Amino acid sequence: MYQKSIIHYMTKICIDILFFAGIICCAYIPFSSRLLWNYYGVANQTELFVKVILLCSGICCVYILWQLKVIFKTLLEGNPFIHANVACLRKISISCLVISIIYLVKMIFMPTISTIVIIAIFVVGCLLCLTLKDLFKQSIYYKDENDLTV
Repeated sequence: MYQKSIIHYMTKICIDILFFAGIICCAYIPFSSRLLWNYYGVANQTELFVKVILLCSGICCVYILWQLKVIFKTLLEGNPFIHANVACLRKISISCLVISIIYLVKMIFMPTISTIVIIAIFVVGCLLCLTLKDLFKQSIYYKDENDLTV
């Protein structure tokens, strides 16, 4: 049968820490100091634009971490192949796509190489989550068929 691993618990703790750190970072963005913005070379004209980009993408990342917390809860309960996890993976893929679109808009106004990398990473993340969603859906189908034959 399924055994819980220390790796699962450590991963859950990491996700929890990242979740709360993400909330703190998102809450800090509107109140970030001028010194920080001057250090990174953000001009006064683009300060609001950068804050909106960071806040929107930060909220999406916190949402992704929340969905991962839901998935890990079912994993630790010993039943990860449920329809709720399929929905969570679909929501994660949508959030990855939204982050890609946000940085695509940023690319139009403030093009950088790191923005291209962020877009590529989150597009791949979106495709990965869609693939995992279909994999989970098929696994649920096989599990239900197996439960019915026994």
